[in-house]
Amino acid sequence: MRRPVALRLHAALATLAVAAATGVVLSMPEAAAAAGGATGYATQNGGTTGGAGGRTVRATTGTQIHEALCGRASSSTPIIIEVEGTINHGNTTKVSGDSCSTAADKIELKQISNVTVVGVGSGAVFDQLGIHIRESSNIIIQNVTVRNVKKSGSPTSNGGDAIGMESDVRNVWVDHTTLEASGGESEGYDGLFDMKDNTQYVTLSYSTLRNSGRGGLIGSSESDRSNGYVTFHHNLYENIDSRAPLLRGGIAHMYNNHYKSLNDSGINSRAGAKAKVDNNYFEDSKDVLGTFYTDQAGSWQVSGNIYDNVTWSEPEGDNNPAGPDPQSNTTVSVPYAYTLDDASCVPGVVSGTAGANKGLKVSDGNCAPQTPDPTPDPTDPTPDPTDPTPDPTDPPTGTNLSIGAGSDGSSKADGTSYGNVRDGDPSTYWSPDGTTGSVSVKWGAATTVSKINIREAAGSEGTIGSYRVVNHHTGAVLASGSGAGVITFPAVSLEKITFQITGASGTPKVAEFETYAG
Repeated sequence: MRRPVALRLHAALATLAVAAATGVVLSMPEAAAAAGGATGYATQNGGTTGGAGGRTVRATTGTQIHEALCGRASSSTPIIIEVEGTINHGNTTKVSGDSCSTAADKIELKQISNVTVVGVGSGAVFDQLGIHIRESSNIIIQNVTVRNVKKSGSPTSNGGDAIGMESDVRNVWVDHTTLEASGGESEGYDGLFDMKDNTQYVTLSYSTLRNSGRGGLIGSSESDRSNGYVTFHHNLYENIDSRAPLLRGGIAHMYNNHYKSLNDSGINSRAGAKAKVDNNYFEDSKDVLGTFYTDQAGSWQVSGNIYDNVTWSEPEGDNNPAGPDPQSNTTVSVPYAYTLDDASCVPGVVSGTAGANKGLKVSDGNCAPQTPDPTPDPTDPTPDPTDPTPDPTDPPTGTNLSIGAGSDGSSKADGTSYGNVRDGDPSTYWSPDGTTGSVSVKWGAATTVSKINIREAAGSEGTIGSYRVVNHHTGAVLASGSGAGVITFPAVSLEKITFQITGASGTPKVAEFETYAG
C-alpha cells in the first residue's frame, strides 16, 4: 500500500538538506523569455505574448519584481522581468503605484496585463511564496520553481497555492516550471496550480508538479463553472494524492503528460466538465480518470493512453472511475493545432523537458527533446484564426438568426432600442448610454453561431473602435478586434451572444447585429 504523500518525502528532503549544508549550487543555463511561443488554449482569444516588445529588467528579490510592475507607465505596459535567486518572505514587500496592486505575502499580479516573469541565470526559486494572478490577462510565467507554499502554519502565502488564478483571468501561459510541496492539507499545503472564478485560456506546459496532496483545480465549487479552455501537455505529475486536475465545468485538454504515483485519484472530471485525454502515460497509480467525490458527473474523450500498473476501484456512491477499460463518453474538439508524441515515449520526453532549468527544451513531436525556435518577431505575428480581420466586402450569406430572436444589453441611449439591432431595418439602431456598452442577441434554445455582422447606422460608420464578442453564459471571448463588419470565429453553440464595445470615437449606433451559423 502506498504511504501518504508526506511520509514519502523524508528521504528526498534529507538529500536536499545535505546539499544545502555542503553549499552545493546547481548551475542553470540562461533562459530566453518565452522561447518558442505559447501553445494550446493560451494561443486563442488573441494569443498570449506576455511582455513581448516591452523593456527587460532584472530582479533578485520579490520587492524588485513588484517595483518593476509599479514602475511601468500603465498597468498594461509590456514588461519582461528576469528573475534570479531565491525569492522569499524576507525580501518581498508591498510596493504601491498607479500601474500595480501588490502585496507583501505573495507575488501579486493583480489588475495588470502584458507581463512575463522568467527565471534566468542560476535559476529562480520562489520559496514558501506563491504567485497570485487576479483580474489580469496576457501573463507568462516561465522557468521558475515555486515550492512549499502554505495556507496554515508559518509562513503562509497565497492560500497555500503555488500558482493561483482567480477573478476574470484571461490568457496565461505557465511553462517549464517546477511546482512542489512537502505534503498535503494536514501539513498546511493546498493546490499547486489552481484556477477559479472565471479563469480561461490557460496552458500549463513542460512543468513538474510533485509531492502534494492536491495537484490543482479548475473551479472552486460545483457551481463555479465559468472556468475552462485549459491545456495541460508534457507535464510530469508525481506523488500527487488527487486533483491532477479536478475539473468543474468547462473544457480541458490533457496530452502527452506523464502521471506517476497518483495515489488516490487523477483527472477528476465533474460538474458537467469535459476532458480530452490524449496519448498520456499513467504509471503506478490509482483511479487516474473518472468522476470522484461527487454525484455531479463530468465526461471525457480518451485516445492513445497507456495505463501501466494502474489500479481501479469499483464504482460506488460518489466514486465513478473510468476504468479498468476507459472509454469515451463525450466528444471534444479543440481550435488549435498540436502534434502528439506516441504515448510509449512520453516518460522519456517529459523527463528531458519538464520542469525549470531544463534549457526550455520541448518535444519535436517525434519523441525527441529539442531546443525551441526563437519567439517570432512580435511586430509580425501569425494571425489568430479566432480574431480575423473583418472583411466588409465579403458579406455573410444564409439565414440571419437574429430575426425573431430576443435582445438586451447594457444601458441604452434615449430614443434607441435593443430590438432595433434584430429587426432587419438599417434605419433604426441601438446606442449605448455613452461611448462604450454591450448589446446581446438571445434565443430560447442553444443555437450554433460562427459569424456575426455588425452594421453601423448611416452617418456613423467608423465610430466603433475596439470590441469583444462574448459567449454571454460562459464568459468565453469568441473574438476581439476593432471596427464593425463581418466577424468570424469557430462555431459555438450558445443561447446568448454579446457584442461588447470597449472603445469608440463617439457614440456608436448599431443598426443590425446579424448572426449566422456559417
